[in-house]
Amino acid sequence: MGLPLSVSGLTVRSARGRVLLDVPELTVEAGALVGLRGPSGAGKSTFLYAIAGLLEQAEGRVLWGDDDLLALRPAGRAAFRAGRIGMIFQDFLLFEELGAGDNAAIAALFRPRGERAALRARAAAHLQALGIGNGARSVASFSGGERQRVAIARALAAEAPVLLADEPTASLDRASADRLIDDLVRLTRDLGATLIAVSHDTRLTDRMKRVLTLVDGRIEADGVPA
Repeated sequence: MGLPLSVSGLTVRSARGRVLLDVPELTVEAGALVGLRGPSGAGKSTFLYAIAGLLEQAEGRVLWGDDDLLALRPAGRAAFRAGRIGMIFQDFLLFEELGAGDNAAIAALFRPRGERAALRARAAAHLQALGIGNGARSVASFSGGERQRVAIARALAAEAPVLLADEPTASLDRASADRLIDDLVRLTRDLGATLIAVSHDTRLTDRMKRVLTLVDGRIEADGVPA
């Protein structure tokens, strides 16, 4: 089951004091599918990294359920992400020398011994559902679409209640991107996770239930896809 998000007074400033992000208030229901769009430089990725607790300069409150992520120390934020947030990046962030299975189950290395087998099994199951074999072939030989599917399986394997995606289709051709969107939406719904996806791809944002438009670091529109 997904986690609800409640943001208040969220601001991010550059080293010179320029406001990069200003979100006075925002709530997202548990299990919601939310797209975030806007021009380049609008602050979309900044917002995503702020609500993931990845920006030390972020100020305000970011409540995932009852946990205020920004109130935690760095080690606490890292622990929260490890257990509650799955992240999908544009550039995949895979270990090139490892196969699909080892990449998708990489989080098992940081889990208690008793949890590792179950996580590896979930990773293998998600790879199969995404049409990726769990063989020994390294991901260095994979296509962009295959790599992104491995990254999604990695995010899903931990059964995180929150999925955050940053331009997940940007490196893919149209056909691969469309297949990936179908898989991402289907698997997210199956898990009941909360999904927030930054994208310029209208095919992706049109599949969301709610779309936020960010301009100059501020949310200018909040509604359903056109």
